[in-house]
Amino acid sequence: MIDGDGVDDEGELSWQERALCAQTDPEAFFPEKGGSTREAKKVCVGCTVQAECLEYALAHDERFGIWGGLSERERRKLKKRAV
Repeated sequence: MIDGDGVDDEGELSWQERALCAQTDPEAFFPEKGGSTREAKKVCVGCTVQAECLEYALAHDERFGIWGGLSERERRKLKKRAV
């Protein structure tokens, strides 16, 4: 699907179909404040699309949840180091 910006969303997001988290309870990836992220991160470690997931989260400034094995705070630190 091409969005209003002329971007092929289906191609960009095709990695999500292969993501292990798609077969896991989504609540594990969006814990309550102070909740454990351990289970979600365990899933990410074994996922073949972890890099694509993290790249997507960084490019789209995802502010909530575990993406590519990193929390929002960890992604923010990673972005600061890259600048």
